[in-house]
Amino acid sequence: MSIDFLAIAPEIALTITALVVLALDLSLRGEAKQLVNPVAVIGTVVALGFTVVLYGDHRETFGGTFVVNDYAVIFKLLFLGSLLAILGISWRFFAEGRYFQGEYYFLLLTSFIGMLIMPSARDLLLLFVALETVSIPAFIMAGMRKRDLYSSEAALKFFLIGVLSVALMLFGMSMVYGFTGTTSLEGIATALADEATSVPLLLASVMLVIVGFAFKVSAVPFHFWAPDTYAGSPMPVAAMLAVASKAAGFAGLIAVAFVAFEPVADVWAPVLGVLAILTMTIGNLIALQQRDIVRLLAYSSVAQAGYMLIPFGLAQPGGDAVNEAAVQAVLFYLVAYAVMNIGAFGVIIAVNRRTGIRAIRDFTGLGARSPLLGFALATFLLSLGGAPATVGLWAKFAILEAVTVEVTPFGLVLASFLVINSVIAFFYYLKVIKIMWIDAPLEGAPRLQPGLSLSAVVGVLMIGTILLGVLPGLVTDGTAVANVLATN
Repeated sequence: MSIDFLAIAPEIALTITALVVLALDLSLRGEAKQLVNPVAVIGTVVALGFTVVLYGDHRETFGGTFVVNDYAVIFKLLFLGSLLAILGISWRFFAEGRYFQGEYYFLLLTSFIGMLIMPSARDLLLLFVALETVSIPAFIMAGMRKRDLYSSEAALKFFLIGVLSVALMLFGMSMVYGFTGTTSLEGIATALADEATSVPLLLASVMLVIVGFAFKVSAVPFHFWAPDTYAGSPMPVAAMLAVASKAAGFAGLIAVAFVAFEPVADVWAPVLGVLAILTMTIGNLIALQQRDIVRLLAYSSVAQAGYMLIPFGLAQPGGDAVNEAAVQAVLFYLVAYAVMNIGAFGVIIAVNRRTGIRAIRDFTGLGARSPLLGFALATFLLSLGGAPATVGLWAKFAILEAVTVEVTPFGLVLASFLVINSVIAFFYYLKVIKIMWIDAPLEGAPRLQPGLSLSAVVGVLMIGTILLGVLPGLVTDGTAVANVLATN
């Protein structure tokens, strides 16, 4: 079996970078260990270059289990762009804290290697390996505040619930293999197209596989780990879990849902539609009660996952047009979500780094103390809510556009819940903005001056949020050609 090395060049580049980072950490001492961050940035840029070269091409390797097409390349660009932003917000955070920097960057890069594999995987076993490559380093990174019992508790919850979901998913995969006789996603789809195999036990196994990915995207009722884990993790790790790790979960869910299990979409689509309603509603209602800004973003992340599950509820067996629109809507929403959510975490890291502040009330008067941070956080929160002139509005329109491809009563119900929940979300987003810009600053509160790398990341993401709000075609033109089933 010949190997197409260009097809796996981004993964190879990131793997070499991870090994170099680990070796450098062993050889450097003291403050010199900070150099592992720019080395990781350089390796990520190289991987990004290889990914750009692959755009517009179609390649298969490892017997067709690994596929590179426009859909996979766009996901890889999303992951590598997120990695660059996370490296930017991690620079001072880990350099000034008592953390093991080399281990962190090695684990971070390893997790992103799994993410790069996820959208290209066309086999259940490779999907599982990719998912675990994403998850296992994340379990460790979540507990890197070793002297903090809260962090240890958060990591333990993340690990235990993660292991449970993986066990259920593996059990489902084994039954799918038993019924279909293959682990190839396209082979499974061919077998499921035979009505004789669509027995209740097989359909139950399909749902078990989907459950594993529902945990990864923090969908209700598999969301319990997210708020505690985000709050207990180092904040750059929380940003990674909220954005990149969630995007990887959606990449895997798209693959199993729209490739392997598409012939039985009439079984899982209504379930995921109901799950979308529960996830967005429960996430938003609980977010209204939060007093900690990180936990507020955690429940906001749960609600955002609910919005992104709506297109899955629209799927139909053989409905190529609606299924393709659903995949494109999810992909566009993920790009928009990455820009605005990593930016929000960047601002919170900047504030926390100088003041130790995380309570929402302690952000009072942030606009007066640091106009850049106050304006940036307001921009990101308004975009998360879907305000005009932000990319968040177009992300929600992309979901609604998928609903209109083939209008159904259930689709209208999903769209109605999207609108209602968007209104609910504005209550807690605007509450934070009001505290930052209208309330008087707390007495003795210091002025804030974020570091250069953090300011650059936040500034670029803020500009991206506004620019994509004015020119959404910069992303939609790319996602419009993304077809998970593309063969050329």
